[in-house]
Amino acid sequence: MIRSARLTAGTAALALLTALGLTACSSSSSSPENGTVTVFAAASLKESFTELGELFEKEHPGTEVTFNFNGSDSLAAGIAGGAPADVFAAANTSTMARVTDEKLTAGDPVTFARNRLTIATAPGNPHGIGSLKDLTAPGLKVVLCDVRVPCGDAARKALAAAGVDVTPDSYEQDVKSALTKVRLKEADAAVVYRTDVRAAGDKVDGVDFPEAAQAVNDYPIARLEDAPNASAADDFVALVTSAEGRKVLGKAGFLAP
Repeated sequence: MIRSARLTAGTAALALLTALGLTACSSSSSSPENGTVTVFAAASLKESFTELGELFEKEHPGTEVTFNFNGSDSLAAGIAGGAPADVFAAANTSTMARVTDEKLTAGDPVTFARNRLTIATAPGNPHGIGSLKDLTAPGLKVVLCDVRVPCGDAARKALAAAGVDVTPDSYEQDVKSALTKVRLKEADAAVVYRTDVRAAGDKVDGVDFPEAAQAVNDYPIARLEDAPNASAADDFVALVTSAEGRKVLGKAGFLAP
């Protein structure tokens, strides 16, 4: 069973106890991978990684994949603070560098996908938005991701490339939160990833813009040095970077690395 959860003190403690329990009983386990593999992944990976997690569990009976989907910066901070996790997948290389610089990954991260921005609007694009410049129209409610998270940093680069200065109605903690504002009609537009617009189906429309080419994000993944379930973590990374993994990611709208 796949489950997504935000990291809290309680869940962190539970994960730590689980990891200790796995260590204690490893000698009697039929496989070193039995138990749980915990994946910290950028919010934009939710749909594709959930599918990959289900596939992984089928291929590795006895292993459960647990996800923490959140803004990459929050996940990196949690890992640096000692949160127990096996795998980290970030939405840009600079956020992953915060973890690798602390020598918290086992080896070098691998880029497994790329993502581009688009403008999310209500179905039918009622405000006729066709470019980043249109986001400055009086009365238009626009939301952006916080600049500390990858989608916000990419939006900042794209807006700078377009020479556009947007004052958003709010800054959101991750790309899913920004898109939700549009879906709930609490905002008229948001700068998000193409993959998130695709995942939303007919609930939003996407408007592409040329400056997105100057703000493409590379997505790296790595097994963590202190992974409680290192063997399963390595196998999960291998699945994500395999041809099968690329197929799932491509279906979600991610670009090949």
